[in-house]
Amino acid sequence: MDLPFAVSLAPASSRSNHTGTWRTDRPVYIDAWPPCNAACPAGESVQGWLYHAAAGDWEIAWRQLVAVNPFPAVMGRVCYHPCEARCNRREFDEAVAINAVEQFLGDEALRRGWRLPSPGAPTGHRVLIVGAGPAGLAAAYHLRLLGHEVELHDAEAEPGGMMRYAIPTFRLSRRVLDAEIERVLELGIHYHPRSRISDLSAVSGYDAIFVAVGAQRPHRVQLPADPAARILDALDLLRRTAQGERPGLGRRVAVYGGGNTAMDAARTAKRLGADEVVVVYRRTRERMPAHDTEVAEAVEEGVAFEWLSTVTHVEPGSLRLERMELDAAGKPRPTGRFVARPADTLILALGQEVDAGLLRALPGVRCADGGVAVDASLMTGAAGVFAGGDMIPGERTVTAAIGHGRRAALSIDAWLRGRQPPSEPLRESAAFASLNTWYYDESPAAQRNRLPRARRLGGFGEVVRGLDPAHALAEARRCFSCGNCFQCDNCYAVCPDAAVLKVESGHGYAIDLDYCKGCGLCVAECPVGAIRTVPEPGTEVDA
Repeated sequence: MDLPFAVSLAPASSRSNHTGTWRTDRPVYIDAWPPCNAACPAGESVQGWLYHAAAGDWEIAWRQLVAVNPFPAVMGRVCYHPCEARCNRREFDEAVAINAVEQFLGDEALRRGWRLPSPGAPTGHRVLIVGAGPAGLAAAYHLRLLGHEVELHDAEAEPGGMMRYAIPTFRLSRRVLDAEIERVLELGIHYHPRSRISDLSAVSGYDAIFVAVGAQRPHRVQLPADPAARILDALDLLRRTAQGERPGLGRRVAVYGGGNTAMDAARTAKRLGADEVVVVYRRTRERMPAHDTEVAEAVEEGVAFEWLSTVTHVEPGSLRLERMELDAAGKPRPTGRFVARPADTLILALGQEVDAGLLRALPGVRCADGGVAVDASLMTGAAGVFAGGDMIPGERTVTAAIGHGRRAALSIDAWLRGRQPPSEPLRESAAFASLNTWYYDESPAAQRNRLPRARRLGGFGEVVRGLDPAHALAEARRCFSCGNCFQCDNCYAVCPDAAVLKVESGHGYAIDLDYCKGCGLCVAECPVGAIRTVPEPGTEVDA
């Protein structure tokens, strides 16, 4: 039958209209800042190297990691992983076991013999580094990559600082520590052991100096004690044990303090043969500075705790403790109630202080908040003299020290070249609310194997073991890739106007603004929150 009017039988399509003219908002791709990255004191791009690990590209992941941190096998063992505390996946099921994957990558690199990047072209500048702990070694590494000549001096016989002389071997294998340090020194760093520098004002011939001697002087307290009472310093005990000594402590040991050093000392005392080990702390567990993992492992190994208690007198074989109570501000106050506690040895773990004597003769240097004062570039008040690690106020961990070493190296390089130190550009934070977790399945975090308790106390072998490749791969794939596109094609598939195009550059996608009508489906369906809408230019409404 002939119709009196023409009919198009072609399927309807919004492509026949420039639907982009309807738009009041447009989608844009973003690179947001994952919270794990923001929380890493070493400055690692955690989400970046996890992305490559999730693809099974172990060496690429490791190389991205060591571009920032040359000690992943060490950090995988001793870092307290603040990145995991900020991981968005915690809001869904459990945080990604970032620390475990880092240990796997570090161990895999050692097993396969992967080498660090080669030094940069020589600049002709000489930099002195005082202290071969984590901050000094990290600074030396990055300065060599930038092409500077590095002279590294340390008072000890072997490099590593507190990593070697304070962290027990049951937490950090010396085989692993030695291998990662050796790999750094092989870059052409001039290392001088048993070389104590006591006055920097007498040093010449260097274009810049980085001081990272740490806080190795025990904090002293006036503690009434019988001359025959046995009292040891925790750092001294840990150092002697690390060097192969086995001091006799007796059957009952008390550790006075509440930090990580106190936990290490208590666990060491158990391995040295003490039947009873108690940690005496004047506040509650909630106010204890020791990290949760350290406390949990101490409890597993039979360490007991005397909360809200302080030592008032030490006698041979016993302590007198006074019970404390917390005031409204959380400060401990004496109660006048006393108890006796048997103890053959008291180990003092009341913190460490900075010895800034080598800097005092330099004009402009000053101390503040228990350390050496520095500016944002880590430069002290003396031009060209930088400081980091435990020497400066702030967090005192291996991770923070490694971050200081890198920051100092970049600042020294900029200062030598007459430039401004680099700064991290401001980026939008990738919040959990921006993710579409419908696309993810719940899965528990991988757990590293641990040495059984019965086998721990018979020696100093490592307690926490690494992941195997299958578990490391599965764990890396639990990462949400917060705020960073991984080209899942969701935006491409859900766009009703076919306005999302695949391209070779950038995020791998582009928006065809002739047809995008700003419906926001791509934003809503992006699993990682890597797209957001912004007002179309010219359509903003003034408030």
